[in-house]
Amino acid sequence: MLWSRAFIPTLRETPAEAEVVSHRLLLRAGYIRQLGAGIYNYLYLAQRSMLKIQQIIREEMDAIGAQEFYLAALNPAEIWQESGRYDVMGDNLFRLKDRYGRPLCLGMTHEEVMTHIARGELRSYRQLPQIWYQIQTKFRDEPRPKSGLLRVRQFIMKDSYSFDLGPEGLDESYEKHRIAYCRIFDRCGLDYIEVEAHSGAMGGSQSQEFMVATEAGEDYVVLCRATGYAANLEKAVSRPKPPEAPDPEGGLEPEPVHTPNQKTIEEVARFLGLPQTSLMKTLCLIADSRPVVAVLRGDHQLSETKFQSAAGCQEFRPAHPDEIRELFGASAGSLGPVGLQGVRILIDEALRGRRNMVCGANRDDYHLKNVTPDEDFRGEWHDLRQVAPGDTELNTGAPLEILKCVEIGHIFKLGYKYSHAMGLTVLDQNGIETPVIMGSYGIGVERVLCAAVELYSDEDGICLPVSIAPFEVVITPVKVTDGSLKEAADRLYRELKEAGVDVLYDDRDLSPGVKFKDADLIGVPFRVNIGRKLASGRLELVNRRTREVKEIDAASAAAEIRQAIEQARPQARH
Repeated sequence: MLWSRAFIPTLRETPAEAEVVSHRLLLRAGYIRQLGAGIYNYLYLAQRSMLKIQQIIREEMDAIGAQEFYLAALNPAEIWQESGRYDVMGDNLFRLKDRYGRPLCLGMTHEEVMTHIARGELRSYRQLPQIWYQIQTKFRDEPRPKSGLLRVRQFIMKDSYSFDLGPEGLDESYEKHRIAYCRIFDRCGLDYIEVEAHSGAMGGSQSQEFMVATEAGEDYVVLCRATGYAANLEKAVSRPKPPEAPDPEGGLEPEPVHTPNQKTIEEVARFLGLPQTSLMKTLCLIADSRPVVAVLRGDHQLSETKFQSAAGCQEFRPAHPDEIRELFGASAGSLGPVGLQGVRILIDEALRGRRNMVCGANRDDYHLKNVTPDEDFRGEWHDLRQVAPGDTELNTGAPLEILKCVEIGHIFKLGYKYSHAMGLTVLDQNGIETPVIMGSYGIGVERVLCAAVELYSDEDGICLPVSIAPFEVVITPVKVTDGSLKEAADRLYRELKEAGVDVLYDDRDLSPGVKFKDADLIGVPFRVNIGRKLASGRLELVNRRTREVKEIDAASAAAEIRQAIEQARPQARH
């Protein structure tokens, strides 16, 4: 492609609305333009990169025997009502009606549609296993679109779905996808982390996320480099950092202490001259319409995922002030588990073995000291807390890190959730109707591109991996009006095109500095400078990421450039 013909609207200034590195650079490099809140148009360079990412996905999915579908984005509401997710998804699901008043929605994922197809066509175990996938536009009524393409209302997803007769088959399909995903992200050149995750609204028994560490992310991953342990913050487990002070010894009796106007853990700890680790916090939540109390160490935060699992509820929320007053006889800030009757109490494992701590007295402006779990109050023991800085790996005591990350892929063992809800069965070997077990596996295509930009960029622009860059090399004659330079550039352009190289030819009559800046900005991995060294039969090959400049022979330039590209191409390690 000739740069003079290409639509590459680069910007010299950073747009004011851009929040993260990938957003700023994709706008400046002319990849994207915003149409509305969370809605973007992908221009020429973005489309080229997105298609390359999709091609890598297709190749690896086809390699595990997956079959590509193209599904309806406009869905009848009833199939989502069958699964129960029409209500669960809440306002995130775009809803509309046709001219006859029939309710419809825009697909944000396609478990229901795939299950609908499967139940209409799959009759026998002999038709299993099946893996079906799609790469297409999805919709989510995101309440707070931000960070460019990382949180949007319209996006491109690769989703695949596995159908097996039993758990052993699902295990095999799940592992096939895990390996395929590793190969996809390897080939896209990403530095990623596989982490244990929570299935959330998708349901199911097991899931893993594929994460890229970046400050642009909204998820947190707990990582132990010594052991390789990695998990989403909501699911991660750890050894808690030891208390900052030892517990008082002896079998002391609970004793009220006046704490006027001291509401928060921080305020009470300061007032009593104690570290927050010597206090217990008491949280009241309404889980499936019933109150449940969670008790944690004062400096710890509740994991909503772990609480939901421990409480065994479908949904929960913080209790309202009037509900708290009715249950405890006090306002928030003075709550405690001692003396509570007829309410379920969940105690975090980090409190096991602790003695003579401080908690609310269920009396405004009072707290109790000398409170010992399992003596002065009882409840169910669960891991309820989020991993905190200073915690260590559960089994080895090795140090943990908490990293901000972007999720680029997620795989789920759905189990029988959708089969049971929507009646997906086949006849087994004995002619008995048997529910089909399912898996679901997603990749955010835009997120792969954004993650690559976040990982590989500098003050001058984008440094995309060869495999997903819009072009592999840009030819830059320093002066297109110089006949010999133009002739050499034209010849090299033809040779590279004939060799199958994705080449961009900067034939614009601009200064070398402007051309070099544009080439650096848009993320092409290699640049060939054709200038005064041509007189001695030499060209310059510049590696965008490393800044290494290598002189190459003009006569064999095409071959040397191809070799450099192939050496730089990311390879699958799995």
